[in-house]
Amino acid sequence: MVSQIRGRILCAGYARAPILKLGAPVSFWGAVDPASGVIVDPRHPDCGRSVAGRILIVPGAVGSSSSSAVMLELLRARVAPAAIVLAGDDTILALGVIIARELGYSPIPVMQVSESDLETVPQDGTAVVNGETVSFD
Repeated sequence: MVSQIRGRILCAGYARAPILKLGAPVSFWGAVDPASGVIVDPRHPDCGRSVAGRILIVPGAVGSSSSSAVMLELLRARVAPAAIVLAGDDTILALGVIIARELGYSPIPVMQVSESDLETVPQDGTAVVNGETVSFD
């Protein structure tokens, strides 16, 4: 099992929290309830799980420019992930975090890693996102 991977920072920050590794990409718009942080899309394999306070490990985000608004609402409601680590460049999702910071909400780190590195992430445990690295307990 890997103990650390490196990635590209989309939004800088530090977070230490339990891992939530999703089995499929997720659309924040329509699939994640912005009031609770629960995945509500019945077609998603992780439906019913909450992203709140977790290091969200996700193969990618399913695109919609509304994802940034949902991320902003998750941060406002304090039910956002503690950090997001994804395989794929999602500037729309990162934009929601940047806007939240400008509005005075607590931002979260967002990092892009390779698909092969993402596959090595454990299914559970604790992760630490710090700068360009994600480490696992």
